[in-house]
Amino acid sequence: MDSELKPVLERIAAALERLAPPPRVPPVFEGARLFRHDSASHAFHPAPDYALPLDALVGVDQQKARFLENLQRFTRGLPANHALLWGVRGTGKSSLTKAAFMAVVQDAPDLKLVEVDRDEVTALPALFDTLRARPERFVVLCDDLSFEEGAAAAKALKSALEGGVSGPPANVLFVATSNRRHLMPRAHAEDRGLIATAEDAEEEVSVSDRFGLWIGFPPMDQATYLEAVTAYARSHGLIVADLERRALQWAQLRGGRSGRVAWQFIRDLAGELGKTLPM
Repeated sequence: MDSELKPVLERIAAALERLAPPPRVPPVFEGARLFRHDSASHAFHPAPDYALPLDALVGVDQQKARFLENLQRFTRGLPANHALLWGVRGTGKSSLTKAAFMAVVQDAPDLKLVEVDRDEVTALPALFDTLRARPERFVVLCDDLSFEEGAAAAKALKSALEGGVSGPPANVLFVATSNRRHLMPRAHAEDRGLIATAEDAEEEVSVSDRFGLWIGFPPMDQATYLEAVTAYARSHGLIVADLERRALQWAQLRGGRSGRVAWQFIRDLAGELGKTLPM
């Protein structure tokens, strides 16, 4: 009987080994300063340094100063708040985060930035537990955060920021950008009923209370937009006689003014003049 069962048991054991997930590879943070996290494989993929200097962001001086102060405190091991950067699209929320990180990391070699996708918010508690055990300090960035799928992701984010019985990891600073101050989804599922929808809304709004630092980015006026265009053109040697007129026409065609629109105009102008840009 034993001789007959042995091949069967060996095949079952081999099949179970194939189905079992591979052992996790310990993360390696040497050789890069920016990483992108893949929650499916638990891998940290290195990314090149962010090239835009902090001084290139114009019209957001107050936002820069406040965010930089908080980030420097975190870097020095002092109390700092998780930050929510909210406001009009294209006003430089994500750029400010990465540019400020690059400015601070020059004097803090153990500081790392990890970017997570907004659709992987439910994986944040596990990610924070992984980073908690590391000697480095981490800025975790979630760009364009919102809760399209209801309260589940909101609960996961609250759990990550509060840390459960272990408390929040002291070596992690969470930064989120959003077009909406309270991270509300574009639409709630109508088939859940009024009570369930209201509970979801309360859960999602309460997440914003976990951010100790709120930084707003208002719409960009014409003077600030032209200042941004001029600064970009000057720094990259793009000289044309009718720069402001063309920049305003570009913004009119785009239907609005923002730092992103200014940079897209500069890219178009550089291509027209046959010049390359660093990013």
